Amino acid sequence: MNWALLGQLLVNGVIVGTLYGVVAMCFILIYKSTQVVNFAQGEFLLIGAWVCWALLVYFQLPFWLGFLVTLAFMFVFGVLLQVVVLRPMIGEPIISVIMLTIGLSMFLQALLSWIFGEFAKPFPQVFDIEKVNILGLNVQSAYIMSLVISLLIMVGFFFFFKYSRMGLAMRATAFDQQVAQSLGISVKHVFALSWAISAMVSALAGVVVGMVNGVSSALSFIGIKVFPAAIVGGLDSIVGGVVGGLIIGLLENFAEFVDTQWLGWGNLYEIAPFYVLVIILMIKPYGLFGTKDIERI
Repeated sequence: MNWALLGQLLVNGVIVGTLYGVVAMCFILIYKSTQVVNFAQGEFLLIGAWVCWALLVYFQLPFWLGFLVTLAFMFVFGVLLQVVVLRPMIGEPIISVIMLTIGLSMFLQALLSWIFGEFAKPFPQVFDIEKVNILGLNVQSAYIMSLVISLLIMVGFFFFFKYSRMGLAMRATAFDQQVAQSLGISVKHVFALSWAISAMVSALAGVVVGMVNGVSSALSFIGIKVFPAAIVGGLDSIVGGVVGGLIIGLLENFAEFVDTQWLGWGNLYEIAPFYVLVIILMIKPYGLFGTKDIERI
């Protein structure tokens, strides 16, 4: 058994899983606040990656400035998206809003392909040292940056929801929108902020993956992997989203090791998370940390 390869893949799994967890947190944030499943989550990653790439390539901005401008752009984009596209759907059946997000996903995919083309484009070199040797394992500098930022985001989410006025308002809205509105909380502002935070933080993941693998429409597939992470952890649990992301990240890298060493199927890396999704739904339909709804007839 190639223990060095296994260790390398598991370290990558933890780092990528943390990134999945952060995106899953954003996915769950929208669901808890608005009860909407956002099928355009992957496109948020793709837009963020393309915007940052364009700022670095066309405008020659330094990475730190281009990165901050990208986050600011995505925050405004998330607000405008909720106000212009989604706010008029308030009061409509949830399935209509879900279908709208699916249509939005397809529209954004087509628009970005028209603007930037179909082929992957390499990200400009950001770090002088592309890989760092840690205990004999080679880790991408971009992954180290993403791990640090992801951990900071998780800590920031904790303090935001526990102590800030808007964070408490978002928790109240997620618990009961009518009660929150009766307490003077602007539900519309909460909805807009939820989408803005989701778009901004998802862009972070898009930039990191783009730095490692290049930017292309395939990057939005990470948004699909967020669904297993969110559902495995629990669709209404922020902590569950983080744990689910780590599980999916470790699982797919372990599946790649098994596939390359013994099975040779070639696609186990991609499909393993969805096998686990099916198993978890069969055993715990509400996820590992989800709240079980009790209905009385």
